[in-house]
Amino acid sequence: MYDLADVLPDTEIDPGTNVLIAGPPLTGKRRLALDILARGAQRGDGTIIVTTKDSAEKMLSEFSTAAETTDGVDIGVVDCVTKQRGIGSVEDDPRIKYASSPVDMTGIGIKLSEFLQEFYEVRRLTQNRILLHSVSTLLMYSNLQTVFRFLHVFTGRVQSADALGVYVIDSTAHDDQTMNTLKQLFDVVIEVDGDGSEPTIRSAGLS
Repeated sequence: MYDLADVLPDTEIDPGTNVLIAGPPLTGKRRLALDILARGAQRGDGTIIVTTKDSAEKMLSEFSTAAETTDGVDIGVVDCVTKQRGIGSVEDDPRIKYASSPVDMTGIGIKLSEFLQEFYEVRRLTQNRILLHSVSTLLMYSNLQTVFRFLHVFTGRVQSADALGVYVIDSTAHDDQTMNTLKQLFDVVIEVDGDGSEPTIRSAGLS
């Protein structure tokens, strides 16, 4: 089980569960997602971040703040931004793998699989928390059908790895049909509205 008690009281989630965090901009979705990963890292879970919005360095910095350290933490970042921006030449290293852009969904999937394989087979990590930030950025670059297919494969990979998948989406950037279509892929939807109230959790996968 994945315990989210520090972040969402009395919440435990089954392995292989995919969680969508949805809400308007500036409502703390990203912070909530990073906190879920950080609490896992503090317990020894592996951490994988797929970033389609910001560089790996920025996400590592924010994660480090949430986790209070990244020393000794098993973390991998799939950076889909830096190569697209063309800022110098970048090479994969043990912590960061680069996809060419948020459109390169095949590449993103391959890099994710490489981290998962390494975490399971080399580092012997049986519990891993995976963040995709953000689904909205994918939808800026590709149509709904393409993103749906990609997420179908991505969520399936999380499920088969007994990992915990966390995904962030800006609910106000997309119409209801898009949101309803995408929500079908997730076991748990956490709605954050930013008015100071507790996030609302709707799910099939909570215990």
